Amino acid sequence: MTTGPAELPPPGPRRLRLLSYNVRSLRDDRRALVRVIRACAPDLVCVQESPRYWRPTGQAAWLARRTGTVILSGGGRIAAGPLLLGRPGVRVLSVHDRLLPKTRGLHARGFATAVVRAAGTAPFTVTSCHLSLDADERLRQFELLDGQLRHAELGVIAGDFNEHPDGPGWRALAGRLRDGHVVAPWGGEMTSIPANPYQRLDAVFAMPGVEVLACGVPHGLPGVDAADLLAATDHLPVLAVLELPAG
Repeated sequence: MTTGPAELPPPGPRRLRLLSYNVRSLRDDRRALVRVIRACAPDLVCVQESPRYWRPTGQAAWLARRTGTVILSGGGRIAAGPLLLGRPGVRVLSVHDRLLPKTRGLHARGFATAVVRAAGTAPFTVTSCHLSLDADERLRQFELLDGQLRHAELGVIAGDFNEHPDGPGWRALAGRLRDGHVVAPWGGEMTSIPANPYQRLDAVFAMPGVEVLACGVPHGLPGVDAADLLAATDHLPVLAVLELPAG
């Protein structure tokens, strides 16, 4: 479902654009992916499935360079896939990446987390996550997300949760944080799969104190081409406009 024209709230003091995007290890059309990210003009990018096994540092650096961002955290063995990028000028105060307990036979997973400050804002945590396909392990990972918020009074969690909004982990997290698309629906709702979006697996959650002004898939956003969304990866991105307290 799309909630009308894809017009975002105008820029303003302490307003940030945060993009969450599963890039499927950059295995699809990289040029299309870069065009989508640039068109969204994000201040912060929560990446999932950054390449992990072949030159992960170099490939994260390539994505940052091509999108006009810098690496804030993640992209290595500890975060195990999630990566945080930010526009130049976003200041990293501390990094708190975490490798998660692993169930034998399943993929290693982690969180990419940094405490950051943008011009005029109070410090806040931002976490990129990509949770397990296994229901039991995923629920334990949902429970561990709270620990990533303890490093600052304000925080945002974004990612591919591999669960629907009626799942137990998602419902519990939405009871503690605010689900951006529910609070301020904008653009599209479903994130998988791009050719036939029928499920919402990707989301942005915000702590109280972080105001969500708009959140959704950027269908129709100027510069975001529908063909690029299909070619870039196997998920659709979620774009949120956030307003933070002064600091």
